[in-house]
Amino acid sequence: MGTIVVIQQMAVIAILAGAGFWLQKRKVLTPQSTPVISRIVVDICNPALIVSTILTGNITVSHRDFLGGVYVSAGVYFLFILLGYVIPVIIRIPRDERKFYTLMCIYGNVGFLGIPVAKAILPENAMIYVIICNVFYCLFFYTHGIITLSSGKEKMNLRKVFSPGVIMSVFALVIFWFDLKLPDFVVKIADYIGSPTVFLSMVLLGASVARSNLLESIKDIKLWAFILVRLVMVPLVTVMALSAIGASEDMIRTFCLMCAVPVGNLPMIQAEKTGERTDVLAKGIIVTTVFSFISITVFMSII
Repeated sequence: MGTIVVIQQMAVIAILAGAGFWLQKRKVLTPQSTPVISRIVVDICNPALIVSTILTGNITVSHRDFLGGVYVSAGVYFLFILLGYVIPVIIRIPRDERKFYTLMCIYGNVGFLGIPVAKAILPENAMIYVIICNVFYCLFFYTHGIITLSSGKEKMNLRKVFSPGVIMSVFALVIFWFDLKLPDFVVKIADYIGSPTVFLSMVLLGASVARSNLLESIKDIKLWAFILVRLVMVPLVTVMALSAIGASEDMIRTFCLMCAVPVGNLPMIQAEKTGERTDVLAKGIIVTTVFSFISITVFMSII
């Protein structure tokens, strides 16, 4: 995809996020309404978009490339886990904040932001790899992530791994692998339900920026050191590594995007539920989200 096209697509996404910013400032979106919309996106629209993408029949990834995507996803998440323990030490994060940086390093916004952005700027073949990444994300978060956040006090919750998003992701992968054909009306239902995903996701992101103290958050020097390593160097190294092993262009661009997405919301939601502090995670989410609009545009333009 050419530079101009990427810039245009990211500009559209930025405008949608701007609409959310405006709606929040005008108080059209409220603390009561945004969690409801978020639940609709995560549990209904996003899963439908995933299935709809597979059902279009336009994905031409081979089974071999699919398995390659599984191996790469697993490798990427193991790398994230390793870096999650190394980076906080290197940039000298206080001990009581290290676990939050560990979570920020590993659990990026591959679903809430990754899926709609990939849908907007990448070819349909890329969605296979995005879906695989989302399955790994949930598998690791509800095992490793839960234990890390609670400092070992909470047990892994395998039941929560099977969220609507993961169930539909696995279903979509089964459809792809066996080349299943579903009735046309099922395809249309999935398409209609999945269509609002990009708009609603970006509106919610814009609203979260409007609610935050961005100017105060961007003053954190150590957070910028984290961003330099995790959101700039890691995507670049990933691109070089995948290029070296002869990965397809779609795979390279997709995993670059998956490595460049901002910090995800799920760790903060879990922290709120368990009474952990959320200030470090909240700051990381907002600054990396704003930064990612620039970095993703640059990465997707030059790769």
